[in-house]
Amino acid sequence: MVAIDLSQVRRLAFGLVRAQAVVTVVVAVVSLALAGRHAAISALLGGGISTLASLAMALVAFGKFASGDALRLVGAFYAGEVIKLAVVIALFVIVLRLMNVSPGAMFTAYGATFLVYWIALIRGVVAGALPKPEMV
Repeated sequence: MVAIDLSQVRRLAFGLVRAQAVVTVVVAVVSLALAGRHAAISALLGGGISTLASLAMALVAFGKFASGDALRLVGAFYAGEVIKLAVVIALFVIVLRLMNVSPGAMFTAYGATFLVYWIALIRGVVAGALPKPEMV
């Protein structure tokens, strides 16, 4: 059995949200320079969707329902992932239905923030904040 330091994982999760927000702004600034205001707004929307979904997941996974026994903690993480997926789907539907976006800029920013997620996950495993996956 592997013990996980929840405070370290919590810091990693909220650090990830901050990193995604920074990457969103960077992609938006690059989009502004390369393709104009419309692309920059689209990039902010795409990266913002991912960042808000990660924030929702972190708030649920480390909120009041995550305290207590291991079963409640696992349940909070599953609930967080479900909410994260729901936020992504709902926000993409809203943005794509109600706004005229530049799909390239929007999905590039979303993809960049998703890449940040995987980099943070790998760094967390390497740093020992997260357990290494078991090989079967």
